Amino acid sequence: MPHIIVEYTDNIKEEARIAVLLHKMNQVLISRGDVFPIGGIRSRAIELHDYVVADGKHDDAFVHTCLKIGAGRSVEDKKSTCDELFDVMTSHFSAIYEKRYLALSLELIEFSEAGTYKLNNIHKRYKK
Repeated sequence: MPHIIVEYTDNIKEEARIAVLLHKMNQVLISRGDVFPIGGIRSRAIELHDYVVADGKHDDAFVHTCLKIGAGRSVEDKKSTCDELFDVMTSHFSAIYEKRYLALSLELIEFSEAGTYKLNNIHKRYKK
């Protein structure tokens, strides 16, 4: 952990540069290597084809990002990370936001380590 999941409506696919966004978001987490293990970072995007925004009568768009982390980070670390990730999102989508109706959101999900199962040898590469 952490995992970033970006859901976005297909009506912005051509201009959204989602792969670029994922790299930017990973850099935020990588820069906080003392808080989040680099080998645990996973970012992915899901293009949505079936959705309704507001009353469904317009070609509205949205991007919703979920950051999933294990428990144990300070309130300050969680807030500063989410603030920076949301800044990355709003900056990344600013041109689209100026041209069309677009809703941006970010959600933090923190969970207990109980009930999660992991096997990951990527961490070895980042051990000092």
